[in-house]
Amino acid sequence: MQKILLYYKFTPVSDPESVKLWQKTLCDGLDLRGRILISRHGINGTVGGEMDDLKSYIKQTKQYSGFKDIVFKWSDGSREDFPRMSVKSRRELVGFKNSDDEFSVDKDGVIGGGKHLKPQEVNEMVEKYGEEVVFFDGRNAHEAKIGKFKGAIVPNTNTSRDFIDELESSKYDSIKDKKVITYCTGGVRCEVISAMMKKRGFKDVYQIDGGIVKYGEAFGDDGLWEGALRVFDNRMTINFSDKAKTIGECTHCQGKTSNFENCINPQCNQLVLICESCKSDPRLLFHTAECRDLAPTSVVEVTS
Repeated sequence: MQKILLYYKFTPVSDPESVKLWQKTLCDGLDLRGRILISRHGINGTVGGEMDDLKSYIKQTKQYSGFKDIVFKWSDGSREDFPRMSVKSRRELVGFKNSDDEFSVDKDGVIGGGKHLKPQEVNEMVEKYGEEVVFFDGRNAHEAKIGKFKGAIVPNTNTSRDFIDELESSKYDSIKDKKVITYCTGGVRCEVISAMMKKRGFKDVYQIDGGIVKYGEAFGDDGLWEGALRVFDNRMTINFSDKAKTIGECTHCQGKTSNFENCINPQCNQLVLICESCKSDPRLLFHTAECRDLAPTSVVEVTS
């Protein structure tokens, strides 16, 4: 039986390169596939494989002193959901623009970040404070098209690098005195976003412990989350139950869908939200009309 592990840990890493080599050797020996990033701020990974091999990976990874209390999240899937095993050393765990100048970490994690809330505490806060609670999506905007917390604010972001400019604009001044709950897929992006928000005048900032994944495990589709969750492997999207609501709309016909496809123009490769019916017409597999106009002749001929 195979599964996928998602995890991260913010903690000082004195030699990211040596940790990278150790993790690559460990994963290859256990026949795992996935993606792992190492930086001086910690580790962020998603790996798939056989259950026994994943348990061995957890045990050996926790032998590194800074990683001993990592919380690993289990998800349905397999090693075949990843093309290879990639382990890289990067300046940042998450691709914010120079965010390592925005925060620092110690053995307990990000210094000055938002308070962690368990899934049940999220519901309790909303029940107690009502409209004084605001959900703030810490993902890229396209991810929220197919799933988000009810009533959430979705920043205008194409990549994580857009968040600093968004937070420094005046468009969120009206919520700076409210209880703001940030959220993202597994929690790693919100560790940094919540710290950046507090530096910019947000008074009462929280984050969901374990992200959307843990909240979905706790409540399925009977809580405050609605829709599908975008994931970054061959699965593309996952649902928490068979009662999941479809909130995404096809780019072309506005029919309900959670299906993303890459733009057929290799020079674009942006995601297109498209239903199965429209997907059957190759002419509609372009991100925009401009993408079709600028596509190589060979691509246009195939779709004509």
